[in-house]
Amino acid sequence: MSRQVFLYDPPERFVAGTVGLPGRRSFFLQASAGGRVTSVALEKTQVAALAERMDELLDEVVRRSGGSASVPAVSPAEISDTAPLDAPVEEEFRVGTMALAWDGDEQRMVVEAQALVELEAESEDDLAEAEEALLQDDENGPPMLRVRLTGTQARAFAKRALDVVNAGRPPCPLCSLPLDPEGHVCPRQNGYRRGE
Repeated sequence: MSRQVFLYDPPERFVAGTVGLPGRRSFFLQASAGGRVTSVALEKTQVAALAERMDELLDEVVRRSGGSASVPAVSPAEISDTAPLDAPVEEEFRVGTMALAWDGDEQRMVVEAQALVELEAESEDDLAEAEEALLQDDENGPPMLRVRLTGTQARAFAKRALDVVNAGRPPCPLCSLPLDPEGHVCPRQNGYRRGE
């Protein structure tokens, strides 16, 4: 069976968002264009890492171009997207690996999110061979979401993604662990619940 690639070049919308209450949120990347929507699930740490690396890569593009690249230094307020994910959110796959690249010819950020694949092997050598075969198999690899963004779209995505990550439960002022609405067993309080 050939690889399924969800390509958005360019997307009308590409955002990170959540479903659920803080502490029990599920994180998604969602791309949409022309009436079709693709949602892929991933971990909070993956969203944070993607946004941070995207900002770093954009900063490097601006630095190397001497400011001539079509990349804003910060996300323009007029294109801020604070709307929720498009419903219904139907997970196409869970993200395993992600890749970022800057296409200098087209002045586009390329984001790839590939489905999580579990490899079975009897030894570490077998596992290494299976991983190598998977990386080289472009036609039959796992499903992938590929999005090509302008510099402005990429900055807006990174800002929203970091805002989504930081919008979770507030940290405990004593131990910095997340506070739950029903209380928090704080290790710095010898196990007493905060708020009792």
